[in-house]
Amino acid sequence: MYKYGQYCPVAQALELIGDRWTLLIIRDMLTDTRHFNDLVRGLPGISRALLAKRLKQLEEADIVEKRVNETGRQTTAYHLTQSGQELNGVITALMLWGADWAFSDPTMEQLDPLLLMWWIHNRVRTEQLPQERITIQFDFYGAETATYWLVLTQKDATICLTDPGYEINVLITADLATFFKVWLGRIEFAEALESGEVKIDGIPRLTRGFPEWFMWSPASPAIRATRAKSA
Repeated sequence: MYKYGQYCPVAQALELIGDRWTLLIIRDMLTDTRHFNDLVRGLPGISRALLAKRLKQLEEADIVEKRVNETGRQTTAYHLTQSGQELNGVITALMLWGADWAFSDPTMEQLDPLLLMWWIHNRVRTEQLPQERITIQFDFYGAETATYWLVLTQKDATICLTDPGYEINVLITADLATFFKVWLGRIEFAEALESGEVKIDGIPRLTRGFPEWFMWSPASPAIRATRAKSA
């Protein structure tokens, strides 16, 4: 943890949250990511040792608290304290500034299909799902060729790296960069369909419902607003 040696609230705040990865850890915790392995999955590139170190630093700063659930199988969860929750404004301000001044089309190294699937899995609107189990196959091409499956019920969402063996109800075939831009709100789903860079096949009532099953990225409203201002 770097010490600036300045009697200034900005400097002292940065001593607590200015280290690499720290604000991204807080970003993910603000969207209810609470378990160590889930934080690892949402932050590709961070080592488990570094994540443990950052969480320990945040605990010592009273920004994060660790809770152990003793009922049934023992599990550990990380929760933001009041001071951690109040960083929501900081993250929102950075998101708005980033949408206006630091966000453009993705580069090749930013196109991680498994991370995209993790984001999608975390933003399912279960109340919008039909009663039956839905299996969606995602076939990505372009920057990377990959296939994943998302199995959805009104109680759970599961990413599968291999074919789960269920009937495929919806098939998404998409250029990876384009689907990232759809997810972030840089282009609309309907635009991507019209361009042919995203295709959707399956039972008509399910393909019509697909866009309503997800909340899309938390940053998408800000990115759409920036796009509207530029139009």
